[in-house]
Amino acid sequence: MKVRVLVRLKPGIMDVQGAAVKRALAGLGFSELKDLRVGKVIDVDVADATPQEARTRVGEMCRQLLANPILEDYTIETVDDLAPREAGR
Repeated sequence: MKVRVLVRLKPGIMDVQGAAVKRALAGLGFSELKDLRVGKVIDVDVADATPQEARTRVGEMCRQLLANPILEDYTIETVDDLAPREAGR
């Protein structure tokens, strides 16, 4: 079962990387940005698991290693939740 974890800093936590990217984009002419925050995407493939089992196991992984519960929030999506994505270049 394929699962995607989206990890983001909690509201109120300063996002230094996001601020740097926002400044760089403004320097490139993208001045319309009101806010920008950077997160991370973690794709996990759990062997022989139902969607609920996979979400439970990945939730345990997030609490123990993949996310810092003091600073970060995370969401877990199963492959069925994910819409096809078009690659950009």
